[in-house]
Amino acid sequence: MRLLVLGGTGFLGRHVVDAALRRGHELTLFNRGRTNADLFPEVEHLLGDRDGDLSALGVRRWDVVVDVPARIPRHVQASAEALAGVEHYTFVSTISVYRDFSRTGVDETAPLREYDPSMGDEDMEFYGPRKAECERIVAEAFPGGALIVRPGLIVGPHDPTDRYTYWPRRVARGGEVLAPGDPDRHVQLVDVRDLADWIVRMVEERQTGIYNAVGPERPLTMEGMLRECVAAAGSDAQLVWVPDAFLLEREVGQWMELPLWLADPEWRGMLETDSSRAIEAGLSFRPLVETARDTLEWDATRGGYEPAAGMAPEREAELLAEWRAARA
Repeated sequence: MRLLVLGGTGFLGRHVVDAALRRGHELTLFNRGRTNADLFPEVEHLLGDRDGDLSALGVRRWDVVVDVPARIPRHVQASAEALAGVEHYTFVSTISVYRDFSRTGVDETAPLREYDPSMGDEDMEFYGPRKAECERIVAEAFPGGALIVRPGLIVGPHDPTDRYTYWPRRVARGGEVLAPGDPDRHVQLVDVRDLADWIVRMVEERQTGIYNAVGPERPLTMEGMLRECVAAAGSDAQLVWVPDAFLLEREVGQWMELPLWLADPEWRGMLETDSSRAIEAGLSFRPLVETARDTLEWDATRGGYEPAAGMAPEREAELLAEWRAARA
């Protein structure tokens, strides 16, 4: 299979390329050459910019395209026009396209957020609407040949966001760990390698349609997720559960300061979406302890860096002290 990957050197993209190479496909990567440019020297690289320079695509032909990083509608429109001759186009979207997460069990038929051209290209407030418009463009340009993948939180080695990495790293440090909210609250995530393998297999089979790509297969609680981190790290970490109200009163940031913590009722369904369609189509999940262990091993190779998400140790210690005092 002649496979063109738009992107291919970032987080999910590099794992898609790894999976495709393992399965013996002929690959071409198209990107700006700015992120991990030394990756995959054995693969053809075409340099260009989706914001105006697609000339490197020329008159080449590929069987299929996997579009990993796009989130700006005009970029997707230009790519779709330049690649009109391909048989199959996979677009990696997001569950953030859905309009309403105040209920659980959101499936692929749920209403989407509406896009307006006045929405900025980079404002994360409009990330969902932009992705929804990108989906519409792909579906219209490739009728009968479009695969739309809507992941939730993607985790694992090489994740630049730290939205999951914070937890195995923090647990590995040991001691008292501030665990947010209800221990039984559900959370969802998908290992990037499981997602990438599944995408490549779906592309091989020329599958089409829309799929929520979240996991695991069985319900996972916040406590269950953290216990797997403890098991992976082999640390002496002690989980200290602090209620939502206490954290909200102290303006603790949901999702980024304390990853995977969503206390607002309007967002309760974001970590309980319906992934049954993707699971029926073969999406499977490795043990979470393996994800935590591999994430820790990768994180240890990063050296010094400023985490993109997670609570500062001083802030955590202060909150734990306040919580102990409040209970005394």
